[in-house]
Amino acid sequence: MNHTREINALFTLIDDPDQEVFSTVSEKISSFGKAIIPNLENLWENTFSQDVQERIENLIHRLHYADLINDFTEWDESSYHDLLVGALLVAKYHYPDLQSAPVLQDIEKIRKNVWLELNNFLTPLEQANVISSILYNYYSLKGNEVDYSIKDDFFLNKVLLRRKGNSITNGIIYQVLCNLLDINAKIINIPRHFIIAFYHSDYNPDSVIGQPQDNIHFFVDATSGQAYSHLDIEKYLKEMNTVSKPMYYKPLSNKRIIRVLLEELSNCYEKPTEIDKKNEVLALVEILK
Repeated sequence: MNHTREINALFTLIDDPDQEVFSTVSEKISSFGKAIIPNLENLWENTFSQDVQERIENLIHRLHYADLINDFTEWDESSYHDLLVGALLVAKYHYPDLQSAPVLQDIEKIRKNVWLELNNFLTPLEQANVISSILYNYYSLKGNEVDYSIKDDFFLNKVLLRRKGNSITNGIIYQVLCNLLDINAKIINIPRHFIIAFYHSDYNPDSVIGQPQDNIHFFVDATSGQAYSHLDIEKYLKEMNTVSKPMYYKPLSNKRIIRVLLEELSNCYEKPTEIDKKNEVLALVEILK
C-alpha cells in the first residue's frame, strides 16, 4: 500500500490517551478505506495492549461497515434487487470477510438436485413436495422459530453450513430456489410468519386485478416445508385474532424481505454493550426505505 510512512506515523498515535488526538487519527486512518485493513490486522497481531487492540478492532469494524453501507446503497439503487445477494449482504455485517462463492455453490447443488426430480407433468403441489423433500429431508434443513439469542439463524452462510435457520432465512432459501427453477412461489405478508405462497403460473401482482388469494394454489411453511391449505391459513389468522386482508396474500418484494431480515436481526442486539450494533443494523434498514 502507498503512503507507508504516513500510515506508520498514524499507527504510532493509536495508543494516544488524548481522545481528541485519537479521534483525528482514526478519521485519517479511515480515509484510506478498506485497503488499510491488512495493515491494521498486522498491527493488532503485534500489539500486546488490550486497549490498543480494541481500538484497532473498532477501526477495522468501522471500515468494513462503511464498505457495507456502500454495498447496500448500490443494491438498493440497482434495477433488480437480487434476493440472495441481499441476504449475503446482511450476513456480511457479522461476517465481513464472507466469500459468496461457497454459498452460491451450495445453492446450486440444492437447485440441481431439485431440478433432477422435476418434470413438466408435475402439479404445483408435487413440485412443492419435491422441493421440500430435497431441502428438509435430503439436506436436513431444520427450522427454528425466530430466536433473537441465535444470531447465526439470521445469516445465510451459517444457515447453509449448520443446516439450521429460522422461518425468515429458510424462506429466503426456498424462494431463491423457486426463482432459479422458474416456479412462481413467493414469500407473503402473513403476520408473524414467513409463508411461501404457490401462485398460478401466470400470476403477476403488478398486472392482475382482483383478490391475490384467488391466484394461490396453496402455501408452504418455510420452517418445515409443510404444505397448508387456504383453510389452514384462515384458521391461523383467526387464532391470531386477525382479520384476513388482501395485502396478506401479495408477495413481498425482495427489498421488503431484506428489510424484515435486518429489522429482526436488530433485535438480537439488546444488551447495553450492543446498542451501537443495533443502531448500525437499523441504519442499514433506513437505506432500504
